[in-house]
Amino acid sequence: MVISIEDRPHAADEMLWVREAYGLDVEGDVPPLLTDTPAPAARELTEAERSRWAAVWPSLWRRIIEHAGRPTDHAAMERLMDRDLPTEQRETLLSQVVGPSWRSEFGEDVFEDPSYREWQERSFEAARSAAPRPLDEHPERRDLEALVPAWRRGLERIVVLACRGPYVRTLGPNALLVTAEIREESRTYRTALASFVAE
Repeated sequence: MVISIEDRPHAADEMLWVREAYGLDVEGDVPPLLTDTPAPAARELTEAERSRWAAVWPSLWRRIIEHAGRPTDHAAMERLMDRDLPTEQRETLLSQVVGPSWRSEFGEDVFEDPSYREWQERSFEAARSAAPRPLDEHPERRDLEALVPAWRRGLERIVVLACRGPYVRTLGPNALLVTAEIREESRTYRTALASFVAE
């Protein structure tokens, strides 16, 4: 049995930061707020920008999360190592491997904000300073009895968002999206794993 954990997918983290730092009022099936609330962005959006960003956010979020739920395309990654690969093919292949992002839609400038840099530094520091946990305390080992039936139903990948509160979604035929809060508590994680049904 092999299960991969996509802990804090980068493109999803960036989307969540944009939503909170810019105070976007987005509609639809969106996750709860980040566990580490970012400071408001220094840049002020025009009403037209705010309206457009809020309108685009939910559909881009769905595409990013769907991509995060897909298995890693190892063959495509190997092809990227080919030095003789034409530039146009390399760009297309890289786009497929990396997937959609806020950066690909709106550019890099938004992430030059002090709020983003501070928020990212806190995240890196928290990861660096976290004490390694014993193998038996990893959520998947701890809740193996609930994980095995989900794996038998097709679960191969668990995508974890650094959000507070409950949020669980099946992502296609092989992945489950959960918040870190859900994954850390045995009772809620077992319930989430039991809810997985391949789409």
